[in-house]
Amino acid sequence: MLRLTLQGMRARWVTFTGSFVALALGVGLIAATGLALAATFQAPHRGPERFAAAPVVVRATDTLRVSTPIGERTQRLADPRAVPAEVAAELARLGRTVEDRTFPVSYASLGGGADRTGGEGAAAAGHPWSVAAATPYRLTDGRAPRTPGEVVVAVAARERDRSGGGVAVGDRVRVVTPAGADSRTVVGTVAATDFETAVFFTDAEAAQLSPRIDALVVHADAAAVRKAVRKAVRNAVRGTGSGIDVLTGDERRRADPDPDRDSEALVSVNALLGTAAGITCFVSVFVVASTFAFAVAQRRREFGLLRTAGATARQIRRTVFAEAVLVAVPASAAGCLLGAVGAPPLAAWMVDSGVAPSWFAIGDQTWPLHTAFWTGLCVAMAGVLTSSWRAGRIKPTEALREAALDNGTMPPSRWLLGALLLLAGLGLLVWSLATDPGEALKRKTYITRPMLLIVGFALYAPVLVPPLVRLVTWLPARLPGATGLLARENAATGVRRTAAVAAPVLITVALAASLLGTTATINEAKATEAATQTTADYVVAAPGDKGALPAPFVTRAQSIPGAAVSASRSTAVTVLEEGVALVRSEARAVDPAALAAVSRLPVASGRVADLDDGGIVVNEEWLTRTVGQRVRVWLGDGREVTLRIVAVLRTGTGGNGVYVTPRNAPGAPVDRVDVAVRDGADASAVDAALREAGAATRATVLTKDEWLARSHPRSSESTRLGLLLILGIALLYTGIALANTLVMATSDRVGDLAVLRLAGATKPQVLRLVAAEALVVVAVGSLLGGAVAGLNLLGLRGALALLSVRSPLVVPWGDLGAMVAASAVLAVLAAVVPALTALRTRPVEHAGTRE
Repeated sequence: MLRLTLQGMRARWVTFTGSFVALALGVGLIAATGLALAATFQAPHRGPERFAAAPVVVRATDTLRVSTPIGERTQRLADPRAVPAEVAAELARLGRTVEDRTFPVSYASLGGGADRTGGEGAAAAGHPWSVAAATPYRLTDGRAPRTPGEVVVAVAARERDRSGGGVAVGDRVRVVTPAGADSRTVVGTVAATDFETAVFFTDAEAAQLSPRIDALVVHADAAAVRKAVRKAVRNAVRGTGSGIDVLTGDERRRADPDPDRDSEALVSVNALLGTAAGITCFVSVFVVASTFAFAVAQRRREFGLLRTAGATARQIRRTVFAEAVLVAVPASAAGCLLGAVGAPPLAAWMVDSGVAPSWFAIGDQTWPLHTAFWTGLCVAMAGVLTSSWRAGRIKPTEALREAALDNGTMPPSRWLLGALLLLAGLGLLVWSLATDPGEALKRKTYITRPMLLIVGFALYAPVLVPPLVRLVTWLPARLPGATGLLARENAATGVRRTAAVAAPVLITVALAASLLGTTATINEAKATEAATQTTADYVVAAPGDKGALPAPFVTRAQSIPGAAVSASRSTAVTVLEEGVALVRSEARAVDPAALAAVSRLPVASGRVADLDDGGIVVNEEWLTRTVGQRVRVWLGDGREVTLRIVAVLRTGTGGNGVYVTPRNAPGAPVDRVDVAVRDGADASAVDAALREAGAATRATVLTKDEWLARSHPRSSESTRLGLLLILGIALLYTGIALANTLVMATSDRVGDLAVLRLAGATKPQVLRLVAAEALVVVAVGSLLGGAVAGLNLLGLRGALALLSVRSPLVVPWGDLGAMVAASAVLAVLAAVVPALTALRTRPVEHAGTRE
C-alpha cells in the first residue's frame, strides 16, 4: 500500500506540492510569531540607573499595599507623597544627605531649535545639581550651575555639535517650569540617558521651584538609616512619616523613573504578538485545512476506482492519512526552519517601528518550534479527516457518479457543526449586548468573535456558493457570448473548488473589515463622545502623562474677564472590590462649579454639582454605584478615605472616569485647563488674552476643534501597527493560498480546457473564461467576508446605541477595495498562468483527462 501511495503522490505532484507550500507557510508564520512571543515573557535584568552611585536612597513609597483574605494586593500610586521634613531632619544627623526634587520641565533654543521634551509628548525632568553625583550624569562640557538663570542640560552624543540640532554651552534657551517660562543660559552639558531627559538647576532654585522632597540620598550605614526612619515615624504626627522606603543595592532601581518600563513595554508587545499569533494560527489552520480538504476532494475519481477495484474503506483512509503524513512532516520541518529564519527580521521590524523596546530580540527558546511543528501535523490530519472518511464511505457502485461532479449535499455533521458555530458567534454577540455592551468595544472581543462566524460561513459554503455565484454572475451571464454563462456554471457546479479558492478571500475580507471597521468606528465614537461632553471653547493640556501646566498660566487664565475656567488635575483612586480585587480607576480632581460651565457629563443618576470634599463621582462600571452609598477608596497618594457617591456617569466608550475634589488629590498638579466664553462676553478679547497667557508661559492653547482633531480619533501606535501586522499576515497568506489552490485547481482541469478547445474556443477565449471564473470566486469570497464583517459591525453599532453613544459606523471602503483588488489580481494571475501553460499542448492529448 505504501508503494501505491508513493506512486499516487508522484503522479499528482502538483496537488501535493500545493499542500506542502500551504502547510510550510502556515507553520512558518506560527513559528515566527511564536518565537517573538516567547521573547516577551521575560524582561532583561537592569540594575539601578538613576541612583546607581547612591549608597542609600530614602523616599516615600509609591506602592499601595492592601491585605485581603487571599493575600496582599498592590497597586501603583498616582501621586506618591513627599519625604516628610521630620524624616529628612532625622537622617541629616547621620551624615551627608542630598535632597532630590523632580519636576516637569521643557526647553527650547532661542535660536529656533525644537522643543526638548524627552520624546513625543513626554516632559523632561528638572533636578537640583547636587544630586547628579549620585546619578550617571557627568559633565561632558562646561561647568555646574552656580546662580539662578543657569542650567545644565542632557545632550545626546549626536547632538553635541550644532549640526546635530542640539544645544551647546553658552546657548540661551527658553525653559518652562512649574513657575512659568523664562530664558536661561546653558553653562554645562551631560550625556543623555534613555530613562529621562534631565535639566539641572542650582539647589536653591530647584527647592524654590519644587519645595517637596521626592527622595533623599543618604551617605550613612543602611541599618542606621532604617533605625532613624522608624524613629522619625514614631515621633511624627500620625500618618506623616508612614510609607517610607529605604533602598539599597539592587532595590535602588525602584527609585528610577518608571522602573517597570521594560516589563510594561513587554506587556504591550506581548498583547500585540499574542493577538498576531492567534490570528496567524487561525488563518493558517483555516486555509491549510481547506487546502488539504480540496486536495482530497480532487481525487474522488481515483478513490472511486480503487473502491471498484476492491479496496476497502479502511485502506482508502489509511492511504489518505499516509499521504498527509508524508507531506506534513517535511512541510512542518520546513516551516519551522522558515520561522526560525523569519523571527529575527520580525523582531527587528518591531524595534525599528518603535513597537518594541530597543533591546528586544529573539531568545533561545525552542518550544515555539515544537508547538508549530505539531500544530502543522495536527492541521494536516484534521484537514484530511472529514474528506478521507467521506471518500472511504463511497460504495463501489456509486464510485463513478460520486466522482463525476459535486452534488452539493453536505453531511449532517457539517450542518450541525456550522450551525453550532454560527449560533455561538451570534449568541455571544447577543449575550454581550444584553449583559455588558461595553464588552463589544474591547480588543479581545472584536478580534476573536469574527473567527466563529468565519468558520461557520465556510462550513456552509457548499450551500451558499451556488446562489451567490448566480447572484454575482446574473448580469454577465446575460451578456452576449458564452463566457459569463460558462463561468457561472463552472463555479456553481465545482462547489468544492469554488469554496477552497474563496476561503482565503473570505478570511481576509472578514478580518480586514471587522478589525479596521471596528477600530475606526470606536475611534469615531470616542471623538463624538468627547465633542458632546466638552462644551469649552478652548482646551489647554500639559504634554505627556505626568506633565503640568505652569502655575502662572493657570492664574492668568482664571483672571481673564468673561472666561469660565476649569483647572483640573489627573489622579487616580483605588477601590477593593468584593474584598479581594484591588481596582484602580483614572480620575480627575475638579471644582464642580467650574466643571459644570465647560462640560456636559453623561449623568445616569445623581448630580455632579453635589460633589464636595466628602463625595465622589463614579461610573456604571463600579461595583458600588448607588447614589448616597459610601465607598472606601485609596486616593492617589495612598490615603484611605470613605467617600459618598454623589453621581453616577454612564459607561460610554470607557472614557468616563471618576471625579473628586482637588483636596482629595493634593499631590497632583494642574495638567488641563478648559475655558469657555461666558454668554455676552467679548469672544475675541478672551481669545487674545488666553493666547497671550499661553505665549508668555509656553502653554499650547487649542480651540475645541483643534484639540479634538489632535486627540480624537486616535489609536495608539502599537494598536495601528498590530492591525497592520495581522492584516499583512492575512493578506500574505491569502496571496499564497490563492495562488496555491488555483494552480492545483487549474492543473486538474486540463481535460476541461481541452474539451473547450476542441469545441472551437480560441486560446484567448479560454483564458478569459479562466480569468472570469477566478473573479467570480473572489467576488463570492468577498461577499461571504462582507457578511461576517457586517454582522460584527452591526453588533458594534448596537453596543454603542445601548451605551448611549450616537456615532455612525465607519467602513474602510478604501482599504477593503484595495484588498479585494489585490486578491482579484492574484487570483487571475494564478489561474491564467497555469492555464496558459496547459494550452501550449494539443487539445487532443488531454481531452481524455477530463474528470
